[in-house]
Amino acid sequence: MRDTKESRLLLVLLVAIAFALITVDIRGGRNSPVDGARHAAAAVFGPVEDGLSGVVDPVGDAVSAVRDSGTRHDRLAALEKENAALKAKLGSDDRNRSRLEQLDKLMKIAGEGQYAIKGAQVIAIGSAQGFSWTITIDAGADDGIKRDMTVLNGDGLVGRVTTVGPSTSTVLLANDPDFTVGTRIEGNDELGFASGQGDRPLRVELLNGKAEVKKGDRLVTFGSEADKPFVPGVPVGVVSRVDPSGGGLTRTLYVTPYVGFTKLDIVGVVVQGPKKDPRDTVLPAKPKPVPTPTVTVTVSPSAGAPDPDTNGNTDTDTASDEQQ
Repeated sequence: MRDTKESRLLLVLLVAIAFALITVDIRGGRNSPVDGARHAAAAVFGPVEDGLSGVVDPVGDAVSAVRDSGTRHDRLAALEKENAALKAKLGSDDRNRSRLEQLDKLMKIAGEGQYAIKGAQVIAIGSAQGFSWTITIDAGADDGIKRDMTVLNGDGLVGRVTTVGPSTSTVLLANDPDFTVGTRIEGNDELGFASGQGDRPLRVELLNGKAEVKKGDRLVTFGSEADKPFVPGVPVGVVSRVDPSGGGLTRTLYVTPYVGFTKLDIVGVVVQGPKKDPRDTVLPAKPKPVPTPTVTVTVSPSAGAPDPDTNGNTDTDTASDEQQ
């Protein structure tokens, strides 16, 4: 539109009309004469506004999300850090609890056998290839450890010390094929020699080929001269199978060891043996036998069956006799 005298006059007139309508609308309140026109305009332009709002709102939401993302990220990072700390604490508590239980069992077996021990932790294992079963412990010559000392844990015999360094030592486990220990059977005192077989039960050759032995019998170490390499009375394991006698000079047993050689952690090295052979006192208490439930079956006559008389005849038999 050109800037002419007529256009200026029209503009002034429109402005005056607008101010007049605003004044009338304000003074009229709810009964404003332009209220109908307002509703009509809302009906026409409302859908357009909604459409524009639908287009603009995601942009606004995105801007708000970007603005708040720093705070949310920091909160998420804090929660993840707290969760990781709780998991670490829980794992640490479980491990510490397990170690305390192992240490408690170790001290108990040392007290019952009167063994002076040096506690140690397993820090490495040897290669299982070629049936080489060894562990490394964090105690050595500086701790009073010497070669050919007995190593045990809260369950029983672990092995013997073979190599000693200043702060670490190597232990040959009892399930290694090169390992042999003298044993004695609980109760009947039959002697033998147990040898390792890797992940299979220990093989025990009894000196008495006619020895009375059965599955479930328990074995302890017989002991060595000057308590090296083995002190007496350390639990070895339980008989799981007995070979037939066959009339030979020896008899073969297979013994499941008390110790789990694949899950060793806390062990004790016997630095001084007992003054007296503890015999069978270090063995764990025998499990109580589970009573076998007794079932009583009572037979009752079926419905409709004739009752027998005192002579064992039924009512039907008595009626037949009377007819005859």
